[in-house]
Amino acid sequence: MEEQFSRYQCQMALPGFGIEAQKRLQNAKVLVVGIGGLGCPSSQYLAASGIGTLAIVDDDVVSLSNLHRQILYTPEDVGKPKVEVAAKRLQAQNPSITIIPINQRVTSDNVMDLIADYDLVIEGTDNFETKYLLNDACVLAGKALVYGAIYQYEGQVSIWNVQQADGSFSANYRDVFPDVEAVQVPNCAEGGVIPSLAGIVGCMQANEAIKYLTQSKDLLADKLWMVNMLMGKTQIIKLRKSNAIEIKALVETIPIMSFNEFNTKKDQLEIIDVREISEHEASNLGGKNIPLSELENRLSEITPDKTILCYCASGKRSTVAVGILKKHFPNISIFSLKNGMSAY
Repeated sequence: MEEQFSRYQCQMALPGFGIEAQKRLQNAKVLVVGIGGLGCPSSQYLAASGIGTLAIVDDDVVSLSNLHRQILYTPEDVGKPKVEVAAKRLQAQNPSITIIPINQRVTSDNVMDLIADYDLVIEGTDNFETKYLLNDACVLAGKALVYGAIYQYEGQVSIWNVQQADGSFSANYRDVFPDVEAVQVPNCAEGGVIPSLAGIVGCMQANEAIKYLTQSKDLLADKLWMVNMLMGKTQIIKLRKSNAIEIKALVETIPIMSFNEFNTKKDQLEIIDVREISEHEASNLGGKNIPLSELENRLSEITPDKTILCYCASGKRSTVAVGILKKHFPNISIFSLKNGMSAY
């Protein structure tokens, strides 16, 4: 056996795997977007499996509340850029592969360039805007995308946009979840998540990536794998490609404002807290309180000729709010507070 493959002996011993499959992994280039609860375990197992080039994209820093599920980080890493810490740990895990840290936010302006050089994209994001953006970019680029989602005790995995033998493509995210504004599931910070779920779903994403890159025929294309951690049950449901939504271009990314920038400009802003009244009364950053559920019925309270900042607990609801207001006031200057009240 070739010396460079000696560490992969156990996986190469698998029926139907062998050295050819290992060479495919060695030659593969994978992009992991989001190096959090899902990106940590998926990137760890991909690095361990011998993926030749592994790029990780994230613009966030490690926070204390991440540590229960984001297993690449320790308390000493709090405040450091996630990609820098993760890249160092992944490279130490497997020095023979190439790790590329990319410390930037994925937006409609850079996403096509980011995914261009990679054979497969894995999304481990915690917001729907980026999930839709990556889906649309992969559809336009003709690339497969490994999807993962976690909420409380439940998780999902699939692989979108896989090219079939007849040249067509399997279902994508918009075929299954067509309406971004109808998806109102809180993220981990707001809804909670059991940490072991992140590990299981992230490992399933890595497994799906390995299957795809080694040309396995039994993929989760046109299927949705689901797990319920409380009941200990998994199931797979079949999906249909609807073609109801034709993806022709990318949706413009919602502008965000950092907490530091907010602090310097807050006297010039119209500030809107889109959390519920009880949340606003408990603690707030000032401004009007217009809950997201009431926003479209209270548009008369918006001053469209001022620069507006929306905020919530984590940035998720405020991102949705900005999208709603942009539809009604296309020329409005508006931002969502990055990471919401958690940044404060």
